[in-house]
Amino acid sequence: MKRGVDLALAIAIAPIILPVIMIVAVLLCCFQKGTPIYLSERMKTTTHGFTLWKFRTMEPDPDDSGVSGGDKSGRITKLGAFLRHHRLDEIPQWWNIVKGDISFVGPRPPLRVYVEKFPNLYSQVLEERPGVTGMATLIYHNTEQRLLAQCSSAKETDEVYSRRCVPKKAKIDILYASHRTLCSDLRIILATVFRRIGSH
Repeated sequence: MKRGVDLALAIAIAPIILPVIMIVAVLLCCFQKGTPIYLSERMKTTTHGFTLWKFRTMEPDPDDSGVSGGDKSGRITKLGAFLRHHRLDEIPQWWNIVKGDISFVGPRPPLRVYVEKFPNLYSQVLEERPGVTGMATLIYHNTEQRLLAQCSSAKETDEVYSRRCVPKKAKIDILYASHRTLCSDLRIILATVFRRIGSH
């Protein structure tokens, strides 16, 4: 049922999403270096990865890895900062939903390095299909951004994310999975949308 709802909703919003993707992609081509789409490997189970689509918000760096912290803030472009603030950088994940890699609602798909670092934890979290938004995103996203923004190196970012973000988000994701219903998913989608509108 959840997969059917994802597809129906993805098709319903396609006339809105596709023009936005085209407009943003053109702007990125005009005002940024590199391709407009940033591709990143994420995990949908503890053993199966997939390619996550996002708009590029940083200057390209061949050595880039790990989650984004304060150590990467200098690479964020002006247009990228705008996209991040409004969460528009995640719009291309519409294609991941269509393909069935992720759902609208679920735990955020993790990087392989953290799944390998916390296999027992993610074996529980990834029992649910990952999503664009979710309970942990609503509750912990701002705290995570604040914590990581204070990091000045890739090592510090990894340590803070591993110690203070992964366990907290996993706990919320596991709690979400045990109480998930179609109605709760719809509430999370609406809460995500209206939180963005209400923040302006």
